[in-house]
Amino acid sequence: MDYAAARTKMVDNQIRTTDVTSHSVLAACLTVPREAFVPPHLKALAYIDADTQVAPAAAGMPGRYIMEASPLAKLLQLAAITKDDLVLEIGCGTGYVSALLSSLAGSVVAVEQDETLANAATQTLSSLGYDNVAVVTGALEQGYAAEAPYDVIFVNGSVEVVPEALLSQLREGGRLVAVVGYGNAARARLYVKAGGVTSYTDYFNASVKPLPGFRKLAEFVF
Repeated sequence: MDYAAARTKMVDNQIRTTDVTSHSVLAACLTVPREAFVPPHLKALAYIDADTQVAPAAAGMPGRYIMEASPLAKLLQLAAITKDDLVLEIGCGTGYVSALLSSLAGSVVAVEQDETLANAATQTLSSLGYDNVAVVTGALEQGYAAEAPYDVIFVNGSVEVVPEALLSQLREGGRLVAVVGYGNAARARLYVKAGGVTSYTDYFNASVKPLPGFRKLAEFVF
């Protein structure tokens, strides 16, 4: 299979057609080999217009996926990442988005709670030369305070709530991009910290697969 041709077709048919105009995002999507980050039996399907499962649901946790190309590229564009940015990725999975972020940012810290996925991400990223990414293990909702503050936090999947633990790790002027909500009603949201206060704006609907660990706490009604 000609993966380079499939990559070009993905960019032309799935990404450019959905209002993604960022040259850096388009270039990253054209160069990062998505097929290297999926299970071997799914390599031929790496560039279809759909989420790609990289780990099944287990122990009450949802399955893990590489996000389909269009919403992923739109979220990356929304983050407006530059080579001056230190980026925290939440939920790196097998490392595909980490590789895209590597191409966009100065350096990347990628958090993954599944040790098997984290090890796979580390090996693949290293073998492909993405040496400005450090994969760490830990609870996704806690982020990685040891390297904070971050210029950008990219949440790689949908969440029910963005916890304060993540927002507190933003630098002044920093941005956090997440899809908040589940299913077709979920919204791509950009948080910005200014004057020590974090506010957000919703931008577009985006139905993407959920990350584990971001449910709201149950509320008691009297």
